[in-house]
Amino acid sequence: MVGCGRRRDLGGRGGAGRAYPLRERTGDAAPVPAPARVGASHLRTSPAPRREHASAAGPRSSVSGLRLASVVADGGHRTLEVTPEGAGWQYVGFEVLRLPLGAHVERVYPGREACVVVLGGSCEIGSAAGRWRIGERPTPFDGPPAAAYLPPGLAFEITARDDAEVAIGTAPGEPGATARALAPEEARLEVRGSGAMERRIHHILMEDQPASSLLVTEVLTPGGHWSSYPPHKHDRDDPPRESALEEIYYHRLRDGRGFAIQRVYTEDRSLDETVAVRDGDLVLVPRGYHMVSAAPGYDLYYLNVMAGPRREWQVTFDADHDWLRS
Repeated sequence: MVGCGRRRDLGGRGGAGRAYPLRERTGDAAPVPAPARVGASHLRTSPAPRREHASAAGPRSSVSGLRLASVVADGGHRTLEVTPEGAGWQYVGFEVLRLPLGAHVERVYPGREACVVVLGGSCEIGSAAGRWRIGERPTPFDGPPAAAYLPPGLAFEITARDDAEVAIGTAPGEPGATARALAPEEARLEVRGSGAMERRIHHILMEDQPASSLLVTEVLTPGGHWSSYPPHKHDRDDPPRESALEEIYYHRLRDGRGFAIQRVYTEDRSLDETVAVRDGDLVLVPRGYHMVSAAPGYDLYYLNVMAGPRREWQVTFDADHDWLRS
């Protein structure tokens, strides 16, 4: 996730509706052509058209087994899907929907809780437990997130009230936590790291919010900065030092021409992959140390969804780089 050094918790909460001053693109660069895929016209997209629906249960459009690329669903709205079975792990499920105005989808996850995060646009979420209109920001770079928590087995529907991009993270859950909207002002803002390691974090559904196993947060990294750094891991259940958590990174770039680099590796290097990620790509972190670097000139956003046997975020840093936290 977001590992590292000096933390500045700005408290309370996400600075409602305010855009954070990541570096803006300058110059007279040509406009980025939009790919032929379902989605909101006001959300920046990468210039390369995608192919078929991307799923961790089927063929991947990537040499790396850890990276999935967003694609156009066949007549639908889903651009990415990860199932525990397809990913080869036990806990985390994930999907991304691009919904044009008025589009409507229904979901129910027996035995699994869900967190719906509006990445851009607005939508209405309805269920037997209530109905909420959520989403204020046009893109993930424009202020704190709106989200909703749905307990296991609760059927719900999502209706786009504007062109919207929506992410849904799921994990095994038990009854108890209440269905609810998570307003932007509830997203605790933290500035973590310093210098070229500084980034901004919105905590959406972490330990301070009731849930069974899901942990959800988002990170904004200025171009040229390192994030989830120093490299850290959470693949061993060893309380209180470390918790075992599966994790996904869903990446968006302010400028769709840009890219970021993500590395995932184990101490013995039995797993050691470094991948270039583009706008809309997803990276699986099943185990090992991990970190991200945003290319200069290209501000990066990523959404983290984590889950494991214990709902705590406890990490171990790579000893070679731990000195950077001081």
